[in-house]
Amino acid sequence: MHQETYAEPYRLQYHLSPPEGPMSDPNGMVYFEGEYHQFYQFTGRWGHAVSRDLVYWEHLPLAIDRDELGDAWSGSAVVDAKDTSGLFGGKPGLVAIFTHCKNGVQSQSIAYSSDRGRSWRKYNGNPVLPNSGLKDFRDPKVIWHPETGKWVMVVSADKRVQFYSSPNLIDWAFESEFGEGQGSHAAVWECPDLFPLDVDGDPARRKWVLHVSIGDNDETDGSTAQYFIGRFDGKRFVNDLPPEEVRWTDFGQDFYAAVSYSDIPDQDGRRIWLGWMSNWKYPFHVPTSPWKGAMSVPRVLRLRTEGDTVRLVQEPIDELKKLREVPWTANGLEVSDGTRKLAFEGACYEFEMTVEWEKVEEFGVRMRVSGSEATEAGYYVSGNRLFVDRTRSGFSDIIGRSGKPVQFDKCFETERIREGNELKMRGFVDASSVEIFFDDGLQTFTSLIYPNGGSTGLELFAIGGAAVFRNLRVYPIKSIWRR
Repeated sequence: MHQETYAEPYRLQYHLSPPEGPMSDPNGMVYFEGEYHQFYQFTGRWGHAVSRDLVYWEHLPLAIDRDELGDAWSGSAVVDAKDTSGLFGGKPGLVAIFTHCKNGVQSQSIAYSSDRGRSWRKYNGNPVLPNSGLKDFRDPKVIWHPETGKWVMVVSADKRVQFYSSPNLIDWAFESEFGEGQGSHAAVWECPDLFPLDVDGDPARRKWVLHVSIGDNDETDGSTAQYFIGRFDGKRFVNDLPPEEVRWTDFGQDFYAAVSYSDIPDQDGRRIWLGWMSNWKYPFHVPTSPWKGAMSVPRVLRLRTEGDTVRLVQEPIDELKKLREVPWTANGLEVSDGTRKLAFEGACYEFEMTVEWEKVEEFGVRMRVSGSEATEAGYYVSGNRLFVDRTRSGFSDIIGRSGKPVQFDKCFETERIREGNELKMRGFVDASSVEIFFDDGLQTFTSLIYPNGGSTGLELFAIGGAAVFRNLRVYPIKSIWRR
């Protein structure tokens, strides 16, 4: 590791990124014996980091390497607590389920660890789930389904997913398929996840969430992700939403392959995930060195009734609050047809505020501001559109995966779901990223930005009327790499 690691231009200071090289899909996310394991795609191998709090990370050596069966692509990991696999001599152990890919043929294999994930052995009988003739057959997510007493695998199968069950993580039987005529089919479905959540915290109203990422395509202007809410009996998923309805996960361009952690203890009770902050339009073509790619902040998932509709919401984990330094605060700041510069400057911070208005066309916050640069987030009231605008966010001359320039400098919008003249905003700004949580995490925007180091200003603005910014707090955030 060279001396300047984690001090380079654009280096994120409180997001997980690799010391060197490319990081993409999060893999093998599991909690075991006091540690969160974060594996990730590292050019057909599994990179590895661990954390006790999802805030401070320790990088470990590569966990799973390519072999004679091919590259080790994305997948999941579980705690085999009862040694159903017979691989651990009756003790608990970790089992990773991943895609082997060789000469374009994808199949599912396993590896296992008896020493808290520090070393891994491939199963001699790999693959445990051979390819049945599908071009796209990858990214297995495995869960324990207590009602049927079996392991369940959901795996990507082109523009749909397939479900398999197993008593031992080795012998798998096909159960069903989901996806035809459901949601968006703009591109191949990837990195599926499946988990139960209680609606509004009520166990009697438990629903299942099926999440899939959607690969690079022109219809959605890059890669994206969607979710379904429904029922799952260990064999089949039934979508409760109208089949043509599409529920997007994030409305920026840089939140992909999000998968949740397995085996978080019951006494914690949270469902937590994070995603890869990038897009398959420009996966490893951004102006960072010697690393490419990073993860979002970890987020708690909930199902919440908004109006008369149940929706998935995302909120940053509370553990991030330990990084807060003394905040800059203000209350009742009115901005009318103009801009108000705040007495705060920084590149790495968190902010929260509530905005109220009677008559205004547009309002919001400008982050990483200098004379020529600013990233905006806010609300077009007249059009009922939330937005994040990176048209003036700095470097944008990015050549995409196709070898042609991509339009990086653009504005992202979506119709606001919540009604009323009060908008809650919470944001996480780092050296080269912005994550905005509107209306208590009901709608989120995740976006990479590449401003100059001197763009550190913070401003409020309102156009076509007045907006009042209440309970404004801006917290400088400490680096997780320099304690």
